[in-house]
Order: sequence, then C-alpha cells, then structure tokens
Amino acid sequence: MLILGVTLSYPGLCPAEDDLRGRPLYEVKDRPPAPDFRLEDTEGDFHRLSDYRGKVVILNFWATWCPPCRAEMPSMQRAWKHLKARGIEMLAVNVGEDEDIIFTFTADYPADYPLLLDREGQIIKEWPVLGLPTTFVIDRDGRIAYRAVGGRDWEDPLVVEPLLKLAK
Repeated sequence: MLILGVTLSYPGLCPAEDDLRGRPLYEVKDRPPAPDFRLEDTEGDFHRLSDYRGKVVILNFWATWCPPCRAEMPSMQRAWKHLKARGIEMLAVNVGEDEDIIFTFTADYPADYPLLLDREGQIIKEWPVLGLPTTFVIDRDGRIAYRAVGGRDWEDPLVVEPLLKLAK
C-alpha cells in the first residue's frame, strides 16, 4: 500500500489476537542510534524521543486501517498497564491520520499510552519501517535494540522477557 509517498505492506491478512502468540522480537545486532523526532500526541502535547533517554521505549508505527495493528492493540494496552510500572515507556506513532480518525478508533480500541501523530509521514521515512505495524525497542542509551514487523502479543513471554532484561 502507498501512503504519503511511502510504500507499506503488512504480513498476514487480519490475524486474530490469539494468532499473534509465538512471534518474538528480533534483536538488532549493531544497535544503531534511534532517529530523534518531535511529534504531537492526540492531547496536543509534544513528545521528543530523546526526552526518554535513560528509559526503555517501545515505539510502534501503526494506522487505523491496518488489520494487524488492530489485532495487537488490545494486548499492547494490557501490557502497558504492567510495563509502565517497570519503567518501560510505550509510544505509538500513527502514520498519516488525524485526531478525529484516531479518536473514533480508540472508542473500540482504547489506549492509555501516548498516540503520536505523524500526519505527513515524515518521521516514518527516517526509520527502517518495512510494513505496519512495525515496532522498535529503544534501549536506555537511545539505540534500537529490537525490531518486530507485524503484530505481536505484547503479553507473550517471547516479547516481554527481552523488554524486562533491557529495563534492569
């Protein structure tokens, strides 16, 4: 799919949340620096990735039209309730949509973590995103430690254990 000049694809059609189990995070061996950004959230507050330095950050690129994004959102929300107590941050960057679309979407898929707006698709171009959803885990030093292309069950030990190790 072509959106805002960026070609995006996503694996699978519309996996059920149960079908997301067993999909691990993949380690990024060279741990490149995470590109910084400044984005507004749906509440009108601005977030700069570099402001989270010293914390582990889950950075998820998604869109409301993406079936695997919708499939993983409930487990992301449940995981967020536990991970934030461990000092792990979660940011979800919506690509190419506005507050009104996201507001309607979150009536069915609530999210308490910040939903950031990449309205023009500029930030996604700076990241090695292969499809939606794509998630990166940023270590305390601001480097990309893990990547996942496609939906995940964010309560699966294959996903949670690497996060907890980084947060120690």
